[in-house]
Amino acid sequence: MTVITEPAVHADVHVDASASTDLASDLITAMAALPAGHPSRPGLRDRAIEAWLPLARHLSSRYANRGEPRDDLYQVAVLGLIKAADRFEPDRGVDFAGFAIPTIVGELKRHFRDKTWSVRVPRRLQELRLAITGANNTLSHTLGRSPTVADIAEHLGVTEDEVIEGLEGARAYNSASLSTPVSENGSELGETLGCLDAGFEEAELRVALGPAMAALDEREQKIISLRFYGNLTQSQIAEQIGISQMHVSRLLTKALAKLRTGLGGVPA
Repeated sequence: MTVITEPAVHADVHVDASASTDLASDLITAMAALPAGHPSRPGLRDRAIEAWLPLARHLSSRYANRGEPRDDLYQVAVLGLIKAADRFEPDRGVDFAGFAIPTIVGELKRHFRDKTWSVRVPRRLQELRLAITGANNTLSHTLGRSPTVADIAEHLGVTEDEVIEGLEGARAYNSASLSTPVSENGSELGETLGCLDAGFEEAELRVALGPAMAALDEREQKIISLRFYGNLTQSQIAEQIGISQMHVSRLLTKALAKLRTGLGGVPA
Protein backbone atom coordinates (compact mmCIF):
# COMPACT_ATOMS: atom_id res chain seq x y z
CA MET A 1 0.00 0.00 0.00
CA THR A 2 1.34 3.42 -0.94
CA VAL A 3 2.07 5.43 2.17
CA ILE A 4 0.51 8.90 2.13
CA THR A 5 1.64 11.51 4.57
CA GLU A 6 0.25 14.86 5.51
CA PRO A 7 2.29 17.94 4.58
CA ALA A 8 4.62 19.07 7.35
CA VAL A 9 3.52 22.16 9.31
CA HIS A 10 6.27 24.06 11.13
CA ALA A 11 5.61 25.14 14.69
CA ASP A 12 5.90 28.83 13.82
CA VAL A 13 3.23 28.64 11.14
CA HIS A 14 -0.31 29.24 12.39
CA VAL A 15 -3.06 28.08 10.03
CA ASP A 16 -6.58 29.30 10.48
CA ALA A 17 -8.80 26.19 10.56
CA SER A 18 -11.76 27.89 8.95
CA ALA A 19 -9.63 29.30 6.13
CA SER A 20 -8.06 25.88 5.57
CA THR A 21 -11.48 24.25 5.32
CA ASP A 22 -12.68 26.88 2.88
CA LEU A 23 -9.57 26.37 0.74
CA ALA A 24 -10.02 22.58 0.80
CA SER A 25 -13.67 22.99 -0.23
CA ASP A 26 -12.74 25.38 -3.05
CA LEU A 27 -10.09 22.97 -4.34
CA ILE A 28 -12.36 19.95 -4.42
CA THR A 29 -15.18 21.93 -6.02
CA ALA A 30 -12.84 23.32 -8.67
CA MET A 31 -11.44 19.88 -9.38
CA ALA A 32 -14.90 18.32 -9.70
CA ALA A 33 -15.93 21.07 -12.14
CA LEU A 34 -13.17 20.16 -14.60
CA PRO A 35 -13.83 17.48 -17.22
CA ALA A 36 -12.01 14.16 -16.77
CA GLY A 37 -9.48 14.83 -19.52
CA HIS A 38 -8.58 18.37 -18.54
CA PRO A 39 -4.79 18.78 -18.18
CA SER A 40 -5.16 20.74 -14.92
CA ARG A 41 -7.35 18.15 -13.22
CA PRO A 42 -4.64 15.69 -11.96
CA GLY A 43 -2.63 18.41 -10.20
CA LEU A 44 -5.75 20.01 -8.74
CA ARG A 45 -6.95 16.58 -7.60
CA ASP A 46 -3.69 15.96 -5.72
CA ARG A 47 -3.88 19.36 -4.01
CA ALA A 48 -7.54 18.83 -3.05
CA ILE A 49 -6.87 15.37 -1.55
CA GLU A 50 -3.86 16.74 0.33
CA ALA A 51 -6.00 19.56 1.74
CA TRP A 52 -8.53 17.05 3.09
CA LEU A 53 -5.98 14.67 4.67
CA PRO A 54 -6.68 16.04 8.18
CA LEU A 55 -10.26 14.75 7.86
CA ALA A 56 -8.96 11.27 7.02
CA ARG A 57 -6.58 11.43 9.99
CA HIS A 58 -9.38 12.50 12.34
CA LEU A 59 -11.79 9.76 11.23
CA SER A 60 -9.14 7.02 11.37
CA SER A 61 -8.25 8.04 14.93
CA ARG A 62 -11.80 7.13 16.01
CA TYR A 63 -11.01 3.50 15.26
CA ALA A 64 -7.65 3.42 17.06
CA ASN A 65 -6.96 0.98 19.92
CA ARG A 66 -8.91 -1.82 18.24
CA GLY A 67 -5.94 -4.00 17.46
CA GLU A 68 -4.99 -2.37 14.16
CA PRO A 69 -1.92 -0.11 13.68
CA ARG A 70 -2.83 3.58 13.46
CA ASP A 71 -0.85 4.05 10.27
CA ASP A 72 -2.74 1.21 8.57
CA LEU A 73 -6.05 2.74 9.58
CA TYR A 74 -4.92 6.11 8.27
CA GLN A 75 -4.03 4.59 4.90
CA VAL A 76 -7.47 2.97 4.72
CA ALA A 77 -9.08 6.32 5.53
CA VAL A 78 -7.01 8.02 2.81
CA LEU A 79 -8.19 5.40 0.34
CA GLY A 80 -11.77 6.30 1.28
CA LEU A 81 -10.93 9.98 0.86
CA ILE A 82 -9.56 9.35 -2.64
CA LYS A 83 -12.70 7.44 -3.60
CA ALA A 84 -14.85 10.29 -2.28
CA ALA A 85 -12.84 12.87 -4.23
CA ASP A 86 -13.18 10.93 -7.47
CA ARG A 87 -16.94 10.38 -7.01
CA PHE A 88 -17.88 13.82 -5.69
CA GLU A 89 -20.53 15.72 -7.66
CA PRO A 90 -21.07 19.25 -6.30
CA ASP A 91 -24.30 19.75 -8.27
CA ARG A 92 -26.05 17.21 -6.02
CA GLY A 93 -26.31 19.86 -3.31
CA VAL A 94 -24.17 18.07 -0.69
CA ASP A 95 -20.90 19.60 0.48
CA PHE A 96 -17.78 17.48 0.19
CA ALA A 97 -17.41 16.84 3.93
CA GLY A 98 -20.97 15.50 4.10
CA PHE A 99 -20.19 13.14 1.21
CA ALA A 100 -16.66 12.15 2.23
CA ILE A 101 -17.29 11.29 5.89
CA PRO A 102 -19.65 8.31 5.28
CA THR A 103 -17.43 7.16 2.41
CA ILE A 104 -14.31 7.14 4.61
CA VAL A 105 -16.11 5.58 7.58
CA GLY A 106 -17.53 2.91 5.28
CA GLU A 107 -14.05 2.08 4.05
CA LEU A 108 -12.80 1.75 7.64
CA LYS A 109 -15.69 -0.52 8.60
CA ARG A 110 -15.10 -2.72 5.55
CA HIS A 111 -11.46 -2.99 6.57
CA PHE A 112 -12.41 -4.31 10.00
CA ARG A 113 -15.02 -6.60 8.48
CA ASP A 114 -12.86 -8.12 5.74
CA LYS A 115 -9.23 -7.82 6.84
CA THR A 116 -8.93 -8.15 10.60
CA TRP A 117 -10.53 -11.53 11.33
CA SER A 118 -8.04 -14.24 12.31
CA VAL A 119 -10.30 -16.86 10.76
CA ARG A 120 -12.56 -15.94 7.87
CA VAL A 121 -16.23 -16.37 8.72
CA PRO A 122 -19.31 -15.68 6.56
CA ARG A 123 -20.35 -12.04 6.27
CA ARG A 124 -23.69 -12.96 7.85
CA LEU A 125 -21.93 -13.98 11.07
CA GLN A 126 -19.72 -10.90 11.01
CA GLU A 127 -22.77 -8.63 10.79
CA LEU A 128 -24.58 -10.72 13.43
CA ARG A 129 -21.63 -10.27 15.76
CA LEU A 130 -21.85 -6.49 15.40
CA ALA A 131 -25.61 -6.59 15.97
CA ILE A 132 -25.18 -8.73 19.10
CA THR A 133 -22.55 -6.32 20.44
CA GLY A 134 -24.89 -3.37 19.89
CA ALA A 135 -27.84 -5.20 21.42
CA ASN A 136 -25.75 -6.20 24.44
CA ASN A 137 -24.77 -2.56 25.08
CA THR A 138 -28.33 -1.31 24.67
CA LEU A 139 -29.94 -4.00 26.81
CA SER A 140 -27.33 -3.65 29.57
CA HIS A 141 -28.51 -0.05 30.06
CA THR A 142 -32.25 -0.71 29.72
CA LEU A 143 -32.35 -3.90 31.81
CA GLY A 144 -29.76 -2.85 34.38
CA ARG A 145 -28.04 -6.23 34.06
CA SER A 146 -26.22 -8.36 31.53
CA PRO A 147 -28.72 -9.57 28.93
CA THR A 148 -29.31 -13.27 28.40
CA VAL A 149 -29.23 -15.02 25.06
CA ALA A 150 -33.03 -14.97 25.10
CA ASP A 151 -33.03 -11.19 25.71
CA ILE A 152 -30.71 -10.56 22.78
CA ALA A 153 -32.65 -12.91 20.49
CA GLU A 154 -35.92 -11.13 21.27
CA HIS A 155 -34.32 -7.70 20.78
CA LEU A 156 -32.86 -8.63 17.38
CA GLY A 157 -35.81 -10.70 16.23
CA VAL A 158 -33.71 -13.84 15.70
CA THR A 159 -33.62 -17.27 17.31
CA GLU A 160 -31.51 -18.13 20.33
CA ASP A 161 -29.56 -20.61 18.19
CA GLU A 162 -28.63 -17.79 15.82
CA VAL A 163 -27.40 -15.67 18.73
CA ILE A 164 -25.28 -18.56 19.99
CA GLU A 165 -23.93 -19.07 16.45
CA GLY A 166 -23.01 -15.38 16.29
CA LEU A 167 -21.25 -15.55 19.66
CA GLU A 168 -19.30 -18.62 18.56
CA GLY A 169 -18.38 -16.92 15.29
CA ALA A 170 -17.06 -13.92 17.22
CA ARG A 171 -14.32 -16.13 18.65
CA ALA A 172 -12.75 -16.22 15.19
CA TYR A 173 -11.97 -12.49 15.34
CA ASN A 174 -8.83 -12.98 17.43
CA SER A 175 -6.57 -16.00 17.70
CA ALA A 176 -3.61 -16.93 19.85
CA SER A 177 -0.32 -18.23 18.51
CA LEU A 178 0.60 -21.82 19.36
CA SER A 179 3.93 -20.38 20.50
CA THR A 180 2.27 -18.26 23.21
CA PRO A 181 3.89 -18.99 26.61
CA VAL A 182 1.41 -20.43 29.10
CA SER A 183 3.60 -21.01 32.14
CA GLU A 184 6.70 -19.69 33.85
CA ASN A 185 8.76 -22.71 32.83
CA GLY A 186 8.49 -21.74 29.16
CA SER A 187 5.90 -24.25 27.97
CA GLU A 188 3.83 -23.07 25.02
CA LEU A 189 0.15 -23.24 24.13
CA GLY A 190 0.76 -25.81 21.40
CA GLU A 191 2.16 -28.24 23.96
CA THR A 192 -1.13 -28.26 25.87
CA LEU A 193 -3.23 -29.39 22.91
CA GLY A 194 -4.30 -33.01 22.86
CA CYS A 195 -4.05 -35.41 19.92
CA LEU A 196 -5.72 -38.61 18.78
CA ASP A 197 -4.82 -41.55 21.02
CA ALA A 198 -4.75 -44.76 19.00
CA GLY A 199 -4.81 -46.75 22.24
CA PHE A 200 -8.54 -46.11 22.72
CA GLU A 201 -9.37 -47.55 19.30
CA GLU A 202 -7.12 -50.55 19.91
CA ALA A 203 -8.81 -51.19 23.26
CA GLU A 204 -12.23 -51.16 21.59
CA LEU A 205 -11.03 -53.60 18.94
CA ARG A 206 -9.69 -55.98 21.60
CA VAL A 207 -13.04 -55.96 23.38
CA ALA A 208 -14.89 -56.67 20.13
CA LEU A 209 -12.36 -59.29 19.05
CA GLY A 210 -13.17 -61.67 21.90
CA PRO A 211 -16.71 -62.60 20.75
CA ALA A 212 -15.57 -62.64 17.10
CA MET A 213 -12.77 -65.14 17.91
CA ALA A 214 -15.19 -67.29 19.88
CA ALA A 215 -17.27 -67.73 16.71
CA LEU A 216 -14.35 -69.53 14.99
CA ASP A 217 -13.80 -73.27 15.29
CA GLU A 218 -10.85 -74.59 17.28
CA ARG A 219 -8.48 -75.04 14.31
CA GLU A 220 -9.26 -71.56 12.93
CA GLN A 221 -8.59 -70.01 16.34
CA LYS A 222 -5.26 -71.83 16.54
CA ILE A 223 -4.20 -70.69 13.06
CA ILE A 224 -5.10 -67.05 13.83
CA SER A 225 -3.22 -67.20 17.13
CA LEU A 226 -0.11 -68.77 15.60
CA ARG A 227 -0.09 -66.30 12.70
CA PHE A 228 -0.79 -63.01 14.48
CA TYR A 229 0.23 -63.66 18.08
CA GLY A 230 3.00 -66.23 17.48
CA ASN A 231 4.23 -64.43 14.31
CA LEU A 232 4.70 -67.77 12.53
CA THR A 233 4.75 -68.07 8.76
CA GLN A 234 2.13 -70.12 6.93
CA SER A 235 4.76 -72.85 6.28
CA GLN A 236 5.65 -73.01 9.98
CA ILE A 237 1.95 -73.25 10.91
CA ALA A 238 1.48 -76.03 8.35
CA GLU A 239 4.32 -78.05 9.87
CA GLN A 240 2.98 -77.57 13.41
CA ILE A 241 -0.63 -78.53 12.55
CA GLY A 242 0.28 -81.24 10.03
CA ILE A 243 -1.42 -79.85 6.91
CA SER A 244 -0.20 -78.24 3.71
CA GLN A 245 0.75 -74.57 3.44
CA MET A 246 -2.00 -74.07 0.80
CA HIS A 247 -4.56 -75.50 3.21
CA VAL A 248 -3.34 -73.10 5.92
CA SER A 249 -3.73 -70.20 3.49
CA ARG A 250 -7.34 -71.18 2.68
CA LEU A 251 -8.22 -71.65 6.36
CA LEU A 252 -6.59 -68.33 7.27
CA THR A 253 -8.54 -66.48 4.57
CA LYS A 254 -11.79 -68.08 5.72
CA ALA A 255 -11.10 -67.29 9.39
CA LEU A 256 -10.27 -63.63 8.63
CA ALA A 257 -13.51 -63.27 6.65
CA LYS A 258 -15.45 -64.54 9.68
CA LEU A 259 -13.63 -62.07 11.95
CA ARG A 260 -14.45 -59.16 9.65
CA THR A 261 -18.10 -60.13 9.70
CA GLY A 262 -18.05 -60.48 13.47
CA LEU A 263 -16.42 -57.07 13.85
CA GLY A 264 -19.02 -55.42 11.64
CA GLY A 265 -16.87 -55.25 8.54
CA VAL A 266 -17.53 -56.45 4.99
CA PRO A 267 -16.50 -60.07 4.33
CA ALA A 268 -13.45 -60.34 2.07
